[in-house]
Amino acid sequence: MRPRLHRTIETPLRLRLRPPAPSPPEPHSPSHSCTLPWISPLHYLPPSTPTSSPPPPSPTSPPPKPATRHLTHPEAARLISTEPDPQRALDLFNSLSLQPGFSHNHATLSALLLRLAKSRKIHAVDSLLSLIRLHHPCRLYEPPFLSLISLLASRFSLHEKSLDIFLSLPALLRHKPSPKAVSTCLNLLVESGKLDLVDKLVLHVKGWYVSGMNACICNILIKHYCKVGAIEKAFELLEEMKQSGSEDTKPNLITYTTLMGALCKEGKVKEAFQLFEEMIERDRIVPDQLTYNVLTDGFCRQGQMDKAVAVLGFMRSNGCEPNKFNYSTLINGFGKAGKVDEAKNMFDEMHRAGLQRDAVSYTTLVGCLCRNGKVDEGIELVKEMNQRGCNADVVTYNLVIEGLCKEGRVVEALTLLERLPDEGVKLNAASYRIVMNCLCREDDMDRAFGLLKLMLRRGFIPHFAASNQLLVGLCNIGRVTDATVALYGLTEKGFVPETGSWDRLLESVCRERKMQKCFELLDDLAVVE
Repeated sequence: MRPRLHRTIETPLRLRLRPPAPSPPEPHSPSHSCTLPWISPLHYLPPSTPTSSPPPPSPTSPPPKPATRHLTHPEAARLISTEPDPQRALDLFNSLSLQPGFSHNHATLSALLLRLAKSRKIHAVDSLLSLIRLHHPCRLYEPPFLSLISLLASRFSLHEKSLDIFLSLPALLRHKPSPKAVSTCLNLLVESGKLDLVDKLVLHVKGWYVSGMNACICNILIKHYCKVGAIEKAFELLEEMKQSGSEDTKPNLITYTTLMGALCKEGKVKEAFQLFEEMIERDRIVPDQLTYNVLTDGFCRQGQMDKAVAVLGFMRSNGCEPNKFNYSTLINGFGKAGKVDEAKNMFDEMHRAGLQRDAVSYTTLVGCLCRNGKVDEGIELVKEMNQRGCNADVVTYNLVIEGLCKEGRVVEALTLLERLPDEGVKLNAASYRIVMNCLCREDDMDRAFGLLKLMLRRGFIPHFAASNQLLVGLCNIGRVTDATVALYGLTEKGFVPETGSWDRLLESVCRERKMQKCFELLDDLAVVE
């Protein structure tokens, strides 16, 4: 009889790893199933004083009884996966072994592994993986382990644990991880900025694959190097890809587009264009809209709008029709260059080219108009946008609010803040802070205090500097009571005023001889500090 998991009834949940009794491995069945003598349990802490009597059964989570009907592996895996309680899922896993002729296979092992991971029972996951390695399990497949790695990294930020599991895959799967698995793990680490873990993974991958890494893995590494500013290392890897002689490692469109984008962000548009020409002439790679957009954006950043427009013409002459993102990039470029008429013409040209105007293109032109002193035109465009079904969101309205404040039309901006949430628009902290910063700059403490009450009621607080400026400003105009109310409201949201603001507030309170309030403020100061 196979040893089963034991449950005890103390709390809290903890894991304990007990060494299994030595036993020869059982032969694999033709269906690749395997027999495991025990599983490291999720169990409760042992009682502090040993007792000879067995613990009473748990009233809330009794172990499931052996199944009265023979369950197939798919049915068992489904039951384990959908069981809300991880302890009961583990008990179910054990009870299945009581079925005559039943041996756990890839499906049930993978189901339990992912179920434990979703409940963040990391020690149990480690124990199960150790068991699988120790007892030469049935053939396991890669996809569940990729799900496990992604789950631990994305949901729980356990990147180091994810990497450890990935590096153990050769022992678990009995073969090297596929390039897809390498790409998945590498991309998770790159996106999280775990540079030391990236380097560790690369060393292992180079040891696994003697012939070199494929283009997908290299492209992720190039993206990583560009992201951290190590563009020289990115180009060194590009040369390695070119000299590898393998079709799987040849640079592709993603490789060149990533490098061109990094060069443009560093202001090296000329070098990016040279790389673009090399990609076409030497490697015979055909660019797409994204590649062209990288160049367009590079020229726009440099204010070279004539060259940016020339890229659009070059696209058409080479059979690549521009999309709405290409046009939006040009509209934004003209707006930043202060060329509003050209931006509007480009917006109209996009419509004539048969492209549907969407929220991105509308918002881009709204920003161009509002930044260049044409807020009324921007507001009319927002109305048109909503009428056409491209509902303006918080990004669009923040551009309008910022434009109104820049023109001194703060009352209109405040009106928008009041009514937009009632119209279904979800404002963010930036929406209110734009107006608050403007009011503080203008020393309009009356409206600033009113806006603060609105912000606190809706769960937002101003910037740190604006909050301090508001407190001092209210004291300067003799509104000590309002300043005190503002202070208490801000501190309830976690705000800690700077020393100068405390000093000014205490000075004002003392001047008005409100000593009780002064003592209360001093008590608060002592608690905060």
